[in-house]
Order: sequence, then C-alpha cells, then structure tokens
Amino acid sequence: MLQLNTMNEAQMMILESFAGATDEQEINDLMDVLRLFYARRLEQEMNRLWDDGTLNQVVLD
Repeated sequence: MLQLNTMNEAQMMILESFAGATDEQEINDLMDVLRLFYARRLEQEMNRLWDDGTLNQVVLD
C-alpha cells in the first residue's frame, strides 16, 4: 500500500472537496468526476499503446 508522509496540492484539494460535501449525493457526484477523470486517462493510454503497436486485436484476443 502507498504511504505518504505529506500530501501534495491536488490531494489536499480532493480531501477538502470531500470534507465539504454536504450529503451523500454530493459525495457520489465528486466520485463520478474522479471516475471520469481516470477513465479518460485510461482511454488515452490505451489509444497511445494502440497507436505505437503495443496493443492490438491479437493481444486483446
């Protein structure tokens, strides 16, 4: 598991955002934003791997 001695600015911002959430719906909305962010990053990386030939249909099959 990752251990952190200090938090960076982004981590603090996320923590403060969740701390300021007023209800479960707001927490779920924040989680959706984070999921979308990481889904986009994953898609970009998959596209990069496809473009450079590391990933292809044979590998996927």
